[in-house]
Amino acid sequence: MSILVIDVGTSGVRGAVVRPDATVEHIHHVAVLPDTPFPGLVEFDPTAMADAVLDVAARSLAEGGPVEAVGIANQRASTIVWDRATGVPVGPGLGWQDLRTVGTCLELQNQGIRVTPNASATKLAALLDLADPDRSRSERGELAFGTVDTWVAWTLSGGRLHITDASNAGVTGLIHVDGLGWSRDLLAALRIPEALLPTIVDSSGVMGTAEALSGHPVIAGMAGDQQASLIGQGCTLPGQAKATFGTGGMLDQCVGPDHPPQALRGPAGTIPIIAWRRKGTITWGVEAIMLSAGTCVEWLRDDLAIVDSAAHSAEVASRCADTGDVWFVPALLGLGTPVWDFGARGTFVGLTRGSGRPELVRAVLEGVAHRGADLLEAAEADSGLPIGNLRIDGGMSANEVFTQALANACGRPIEVSPVVEATTLGAAYLAGMAVGTWADEKDVAAAWAPRHVVDPTTSTGEHAAARTRWLEARRRSEGTIPELSALDF
Repeated sequence: MSILVIDVGTSGVRGAVVRPDATVEHIHHVAVLPDTPFPGLVEFDPTAMADAVLDVAARSLAEGGPVEAVGIANQRASTIVWDRATGVPVGPGLGWQDLRTVGTCLELQNQGIRVTPNASATKLAALLDLADPDRSRSERGELAFGTVDTWVAWTLSGGRLHITDASNAGVTGLIHVDGLGWSRDLLAALRIPEALLPTIVDSSGVMGTAEALSGHPVIAGMAGDQQASLIGQGCTLPGQAKATFGTGGMLDQCVGPDHPPQALRGPAGTIPIIAWRRKGTITWGVEAIMLSAGTCVEWLRDDLAIVDSAAHSAEVASRCADTGDVWFVPALLGLGTPVWDFGARGTFVGLTRGSGRPELVRAVLEGVAHRGADLLEAAEADSGLPIGNLRIDGGMSANEVFTQALANACGRPIEVSPVVEATTLGAAYLAGMAVGTWADEKDVAAAWAPRHVVDPTTSTGEHAAARTRWLEARRRSEGTIPELSALDF
């Protein structure tokens, strides 16, 4: 049977019907853009998000239904608090990019507690400080907290389900490192009553009924967007990895049933994640993060006006055979894995009078590719598992110059996803495993069929020399703003 998928991203909500042959059909999208009232603050309207969820779901079902189950994929760590009785949010949703709680995170570090400002934990405390400062309403169970998956499940079930899946709970900053439940120590440190929190459920399994939808299909799959993309690209066996190149970049590797060696951030800068939980068993992964990827191409287009569109960047870059030894470090917002330097800044190295528009554009694409190689090498180092080939999705996966540069920088084949956004397939696979459309993780892995494969075109020596030059350029970008470079979360 077919699966309805609701995929809530940072800028909008998408609905689609996924068939048993993994074909994605009847796609509908509604923009729900975040708002930035002040620098560092990112808010969104949860009610508008809920309306968009019901809108796209109804339209996709009207064209492609009936379906047996619903899968949910979502932006992670964004935080919502609402009144249980009315379903009305008590304030704006706080987006995962919101940085208003940096000070709180630094104060917690002095207590030996490490929480990042992009996690839900301190965002939830900030919302409660405004809506329930003495926590009395939360203690009485009048308020509910959720990440976006929780809010979507609440909306689709007509307020009957207050749940989050293990993959989303894992990035709230509020669970035990073993992934087995909420951490009472963290809750106490932030004055968060446990009565406020959703029940943690499997990522794949029948969770309840979508009462708000025609036919009342069951909700059977939920995962954060990066984990959904990992599953959507068939990376369900230990060692397999995918990278998503959108505005930023995320590389996720499946590790298996054992927790990665690091409790928090690994020596190579990756973060352990719960990839998914099925039949009560957690599959772990590691995640490597690039803060600037597609945003660098947007900078070329919108700010420098040297390309007309993201697609045009490939055509311009193709006008030169190489960059002429020009290197670009895509650190417009700092560097994530492996160095985690928030004070690093974007850097061109090697410019000469002969460096022209094609060379600069190609250098930007190749710089993002080398950051992708950084993430791959870090994941291998922290997990101890080799990555034989890398699967990719996201907007930049359609750029042929970039994908070739990525293959060369990584020194291994790149398999391009058949769909640009594999999150939809991942949510469908999770729901489908719960209702029998796909048997298990091995069945999902066997369903992978890349659009095409890009092999490296450089020799081993050329690859090593390029990586050496890249690392030299990257070091020059570090520490540009010492005050920010000193921050560590």
